[in-house]
Amino acid sequence: MATTIGLVPTTSAQAEPEISDVQARVDRLYHEAEQASERYNDAKIELDALQRDLDSLRADQERQDAELGDVREQVQDSLLRQFEGQGISAVGEVFVSDDPSAFLSQLSTMSTYDNYQDALLDDYATEVKALDIRQSATNTRLGQVSASEEKLAAEKATIDDNLAEAEGLLEDLKEEERAAILSRSSSAAPADVPDVPASGRAAAAVAYAMAQVGDSYVYGAAGPSAFDCSGLTMMAWAAAGVALPHSSSMQYSSGAAVAASDLQPGDLVFYYSPISHVGMYIGNGMIVDAANPGTGVRIAELYSMPYVGAVRPG
Repeated sequence: MATTIGLVPTTSAQAEPEISDVQARVDRLYHEAEQASERYNDAKIELDALQRDLDSLRADQERQDAELGDVREQVQDSLLRQFEGQGISAVGEVFVSDDPSAFLSQLSTMSTYDNYQDALLDDYATEVKALDIRQSATNTRLGQVSASEEKLAAEKATIDDNLAEAEGLLEDLKEEERAAILSRSSSAAPADVPDVPASGRAAAAVAYAMAQVGDSYVYGAAGPSAFDCSGLTMMAWAAAGVALPHSSSMQYSSGAAVAASDLQPGDLVFYYSPISHVGMYIGNGMIVDAANPGTGVRIAELYSMPYVGAVRPG
């Protein structure tokens, strides 16, 4: 009795289940890679924010260090003058002064000088403490930046590993079987792009997204000829003058929530829990989205993936 070797079936009856199994595995790998990609996008936004904080803290630390240096010089100058005898004791002033009123005036001046010196020392202690706080905050941010960079590297490795495994599975198939798997997720070719009625800023966003149908999917990309899911929606709404973060989970908080029954062209629709995919609603129960490396930017049905919710940017 013949046995099946590898992924290529020996009979047509066996072909469909095996292709379906491979397709399921490829789809799972693409989805896991996209989840990692969106976490990568989140980590990159976090890293950029941490880097800005770090730059600000370092600038504050430099200013604090300069202020500490100024106070330190004043304290050193004050102590040097006192050491050189400019601060004569009050008793000495009694014997050298011919004018009691002049003595009282000098005594007042000495008291003011002593108060000034005390204030300088207080300022010095304050500036030292402030500098310590800045240095501690800077070191904390440096540690957070390092952790964020490690997170980025780990997510990138996950993306690369999953993509390589998916490509390896596809390479093991015959060309026609490979083509069948890669085409099944695509519900519209570029020539089938419908005319979508939209108004206001949403019209510009929809027009941009629809013009990208057929473009490639690349993890972390945001145009001009390749996108990931949140990169496409970010750039589409940027064309309408609305700034969105390059992150599907963060875009979910970027506008007013919209019920599925109230969806309008241009609304962003989100999938999976936790959220790891975003598309744009274009009407008639359809969306445009950057799906995966096997499909690219496509048109698909609204409920072709596990639906979570929608928001209206702008």
